[in-house]
Amino acid sequence: MSRIEKVDAVFKTCDRIWINANLATFDSHVEQPYGALSNQAIGVRDGRIVAIAPMERFASDVVSADVIDACGNWMTPGLVDAHSHLVFAGSRAREFEQRLEGASYEEIARNGGGIISTVRATRAASVEELVELSEPRLQALMKEGVTSVEIKSGYGLSLEDELKMLRAARILGERNPVRVSTSLLAAHALPPEFADDADGYIDLICNEIIPTAAEERLADAVDVFCETIAFSPAQCERVFRAAQAHGLGIRAHVEQLSNLHGAALAARYGAWSVDHLEWLDEAGIEAMAETGTVATLLPGAFYFLRDTKVPPIELLRKHRVPMAVATDLNPGSSPLASIRLALNMACTLFRLTPEEALAGATRNGAKALGLADSVGQLRLGMQADMVLWDIEQPAELAYQFGVNPIRQRILSGEVCNV
Repeated sequence: MSRIEKVDAVFKTCDRIWINANLATFDSHVEQPYGALSNQAIGVRDGRIVAIAPMERFASDVVSADVIDACGNWMTPGLVDAHSHLVFAGSRAREFEQRLEGASYEEIARNGGGIISTVRATRAASVEELVELSEPRLQALMKEGVTSVEIKSGYGLSLEDELKMLRAARILGERNPVRVSTSLLAAHALPPEFADDADGYIDLICNEIIPTAAEERLADAVDVFCETIAFSPAQCERVFRAAQAHGLGIRAHVEQLSNLHGAALAARYGAWSVDHLEWLDEAGIEAMAETGTVATLLPGAFYFLRDTKVPPIELLRKHRVPMAVATDLNPGSSPLASIRLALNMACTLFRLTPEEALAGATRNGAKALGLADSVGQLRLGMQADMVLWDIEQPAELAYQFGVNPIRQRILSGEVCNV
């Protein structure tokens, strides 16, 4: 059987086929910018990509599947938002006003604001109320092409309330055509009841919250905030050990406000990603490069907090550390429910190229969630999570925001526009 005949045989088995598509595959084996393949047919069976071939090798008379004409438009992997805190209750818009009026973060916190205000509101909400409040935020991401999203806890800060947040995240994934990955971020801030006992709170996280979340399969990974205003490297290391003991992935907020060498610590424990990274040094980058840990960049927080110290992009490039780009959607420092704007900010504020930014929300975003073998690329065997865009070139996705050029959003081979 010739190669063309083999291609025809595979297409015969497909459930759905897109033809006349330009593919930005982000397959590292395709040696073109964006992993681009022009004028292709791509076939799906049982939710996975099983055939990709140039149109001259595709014989339409040999297939009986549903055939969709892409009309020369571009198809990318479904976008991946690899860092979000989108499950929460309450609003901190007044704090935004107060900061612009000159109030410091410390003054706002002393008056009952800051993260603890979100904790109070989230603790007061039921699971169903959290789902109802959070679903519009999730759907805003989906409307921009997101097919996989990470959702963190971290506004409960107790066994009951952290699990409540994770349950809400799981329900959001069940009710909406999107893949939800969950991270337990109990080590986000110190709850009021442990105000003078940070180690006691870490005991609670390691001995009760992590084991229960793992047993109930509510968390895919554990996250920490390793920072002078949050938890020390030694405390975070205890959390990493507990996560490993219960088979959970590791992620970390590190080097956002200072350099505590949290990135190197997390990398030693095989972290999927470390996030923020404005104060990251070369030693931390070298540790990440050795373990394949992803650098997740969060330009929304950089913008909203009016930061001035840019993450060390050139050093990350030098050591070939994969860079993800995510929204960091949260009520306090990045109320950003737009992955497209995050891509633009990554280019304008951090000087990523459009190709790097889009790789950050596809292939590298998937790697940051431990999903590199299933989503984030258009190649054989991957989940058929894809977006068909009415654009002339992939750079448009990072260049423009506010106008939605989506023609189709596809999850496991099914068209499922929000």
